[in-house]
Amino acid sequence: MHAALLPILALAAGDGSHAAAGHDAAHAAAPYADVGALQFAKATVDGSYAWLKWMLLAPLVSVVLCGAFAVLKVRNRLPAVFTVVSFATAAALAIALYFQWSPTLFSTHAPLSVPLMEWISFSWGDGPFKSFTANFGLYLDGISLLWILFVTVLATLIALYASEYMESDVKGGYARFFFAVSLFVTSMLILVMSDNLVGLYLGWEGVGLCSYMLIGYYATQPGAVAANKKAFIMNRVGDLGLALAIFLIWTNYGTVEYDGLFQAIAGSGSETVQGHWSKAAIPFLLLLAVCGKSAQGPLFTWLPDAMWGPTPVSALIHAATMVTAGIYLLARMAPFYTVQAIGSEWAETALLTVGWIGCFTAFIGATIACGQFDYKRVFAYSTISSLGYMVMGLGVGTAFGGVYYVFTHAWFKALLFLTAGAVMHGMAGQVDFRKLGGLLRVPGFRLTMVCMLLGCLWLATAPFSAAALSKDIILYQALTSDVDQVRWMGWIGLLTAGITAYYAFRVWFRLALGPVRMEPGPDQHHGHDDHGHDHGGHDAHGHASHAHASHGHDSHGFHPHAPGLRINFVLAVLAIGSILAGLPSYLEKSEGFNWIQRFVQNSSAWIRATAGPEHGQILGRDAHGTLFLLATGVVVVGIALAWLLHAGNRALGDRLRASMLNTPGLKWLAHGSEHGWWVDGIYNAMLGVPAWLAAQLLAFLDRFVLDGVAFAAIGRLPGFVARVFQPLYTGTVQGYALTMAGGIGLIVAWVVWIWLSGGAS
Repeated sequence: MHAALLPILALAAGDGSHAAAGHDAAHAAAPYADVGALQFAKATVDGSYAWLKWMLLAPLVSVVLCGAFAVLKVRNRLPAVFTVVSFATAAALAIALYFQWSPTLFSTHAPLSVPLMEWISFSWGDGPFKSFTANFGLYLDGISLLWILFVTVLATLIALYASEYMESDVKGGYARFFFAVSLFVTSMLILVMSDNLVGLYLGWEGVGLCSYMLIGYYATQPGAVAANKKAFIMNRVGDLGLALAIFLIWTNYGTVEYDGLFQAIAGSGSETVQGHWSKAAIPFLLLLAVCGKSAQGPLFTWLPDAMWGPTPVSALIHAATMVTAGIYLLARMAPFYTVQAIGSEWAETALLTVGWIGCFTAFIGATIACGQFDYKRVFAYSTISSLGYMVMGLGVGTAFGGVYYVFTHAWFKALLFLTAGAVMHGMAGQVDFRKLGGLLRVPGFRLTMVCMLLGCLWLATAPFSAAALSKDIILYQALTSDVDQVRWMGWIGLLTAGITAYYAFRVWFRLALGPVRMEPGPDQHHGHDDHGHDHGGHDAHGHASHAHASHGHDSHGFHPHAPGLRINFVLAVLAIGSILAGLPSYLEKSEGFNWIQRFVQNSSAWIRATAGPEHGQILGRDAHGTLFLLATGVVVVGIALAWLLHAGNRALGDRLRASMLNTPGLKWLAHGSEHGWWVDGIYNAMLGVPAWLAAQLLAFLDRFVLDGVAFAAIGRLPGFVARVFQPLYTGTVQGYALTMAGGIGLIVAWVVWIWLSGGAS
């Protein structure tokens, strides 16, 4: 689908030779794990860019101010104002950096290193592997520049949206919410801008901590508390993998700073410092980190439960920041998935493992989304599936496709979550789409539903959409590969695209079309602190009367609360951004070089910047046209099936589900999809139940064996010994004399026994 539009606009400046080289790279068949000699441009150290520290300090100032507001119990909108202004400042600085520095990057290919301050530096001898340095500095190349651009811009829009969405909490946790959001964005910027792996790990842990605070924002709800603990603990599994990977990277290369590390990789021989296994383990440990942070199988179950947080949190976590950190890590560490870095024995296995993990997650996430009735959870599982596609993109050998899909996904997924939040905000927290309908005809919600339609089209990868143009790069690379397993990933990915189209429009048809139905959620009936599932701070008493649709709903006078100016403005901007995200593929200029590809090719992921062979074949036919027909076909079938079952004839859809539930051989499909294929139950059976039984056994041993028997016996032993010898101490001289005589007799007897046994000789 992307193929006819692949030659595109290069919005950044650059010399012609670089554009031509990029064109050749885009249309050259690249090896799978053997990418040839590794060469990395050495970073240019330039202290004149020290003003970039304000990109970090701006949200950090918001952290301090919002924290002070929370401590001082400030009950007004100042936290939101400072947060939006700080994020907008960071976004403006990111855009200024792009225009000032990207022409240099695209012409010289040299990353930018900006030292800021000394942080960790010590040594215990001379020579390699006798020192450790991790100072606080910035390392900027193509992918870090791209990430800070969309992170800061989207964070600004989401914060502006949240300033209205969270208004019912102005007298409650308003300052606490924006404190956590500000710290979240600060941590994400540290993660993508740091010049070393320790700084990346600091930001990595920071976003994990902030997700814990934000998912559990409604701390009075047991479900929210359980969800934030689940996210925190499951992410710790992945974080352990990253920590071990960093340790092995240092033991093998003697540095954790990107510039020195990439130079060391390019110049390293076949022999390693600690043995070949330590190098081979690095890509698998990095993948474990990605599985935790980017919710890949089997560590994906925390992400749907993150819906307990307010909806702006969902958009922030799922679209632009935390979950894309794993994709950033894969792109940044792409050299470790090559023959040149870890050898031919493990390189292809590592890369195939990445591809299969992503493929499996994309498919499983899509099938679970089909069985959900909570529209926010549908979008949550769609995020898991989309992240799987991104991981699969890097696994099949196209960082370009994976990163491009990150960029387009950030816009349309933020749009989907925020439109879902607008519906929840107006319907008193109602998240079950079976209890809503016809919202396209309800005054005040038409813009929301139109924006959601655009988001669903992009999620479904409708032909010529930005999402399709990026996702099809991944499919093209997979389906034209010479590796059989990679081609299988492509076919499964194509099937997943059809399933995605079905569940995306299952939601939109149910919410937007049909008779008007507005059954309010729990916020209509309960107080401020009694929030149900997510219920992001809805104002149960401020409903706008002009949005009331009096025809045919079950709410007995319920007046929906229409989105206000700020929410509608953000939705409109995100809709425009989702369309413009396809500009790199819509337009053709600069010898057909893709704008996103320029970022990837000027980064450590350049070895995966390919868009596939120019003249590949699929099913024995031209790959470009065949992929367009196949991809369009599965999307059309998915949308048509959703129309048939959820718009044209909903009774048929309901009867079909009831029939599946009543058929022994099929009901497991409906139940399995609805309950997430019981992955949480499997975790509980494999880990939870054994851990509980072990805890009960240890508690029994501690209480009855250790405390009741062992420690009690030890405690009574001195008393027992005392009572045995007590008769010897009567207080009379004769008794003491007899005791001494007995002792002397025992000593003499022992000496004689030793002598008789030959010990004396």
